[in-house]
Amino acid sequence: MMSLFFQRAPGISGWTYKPWRGAFYPRGLPQKKELAHASSIFRSVEINGTFYGLQRPEVFARWAEETPDDFVFVVKGSRFITYMRRVKEPEAPLAKFMAEGVERLGRKLGPILWQLPPTFRFDAERLEAFFLLLPRPLRYALEIRHESFRDPAFIALLRKPDVALVCADTVDWPLLMDLTSDFVYVRVHGSMELYRSAYGPTARSPARARPSA
Repeated sequence: MMSLFFQRAPGISGWTYKPWRGAFYPRGLPQKKELAHASSIFRSVEINGTFYGLQRPEVFARWAEETPDDFVFVVKGSRFITYMRRVKEPEAPLAKFMAEGVERLGRKLGPILWQLPPTFRFDAERLEAFFLLLPRPLRYALEIRHESFRDPAFIALLRKPDVALVCADTVDWPLLMDLTSDFVYVRVHGSMELYRSAYGPTARSPARARPSA
């Protein structure tokens, strides 16, 4: 189970996973009740489905209805924009993504998470152009996966448009811990083995973690 921690709201990345049934979810729990069960334990969740494809407005509305009043959804940005287009010429797909109905989450809408692929190198000009297109006053977080982002210029670039740097605990990608917005976003991928490490109550982040600026 990969966890996320957003603004003191511990949560999980997604909720529709077959191996969780009979383990995290009680045996026999109907799939349509899994979000309600997860939201009774955690305070936030990433919507992974928005990364892979468009959703319908009524789906967002239903998710909002099924969760507690203080629950927070993190909407994961489209991989078509970050992985396929590599944030190049994103105007049309970004407009389509934003129009799919995320506003139906209402006050439960947290940040929109943009995840860059491991092969994406730091490109200040391309990222700055992308940030300028992001609708406000929504909040955004960016996760990077390439060593070239260990650059003070990247941290400065995030601070200007108030985009949070994701602190991603993993053995495979850079672990940067710079504060670039008014909230902190941590993704716990596995400090010993990617997507498979367990975190106990005394777990510590690796010593390689350090600010970039």
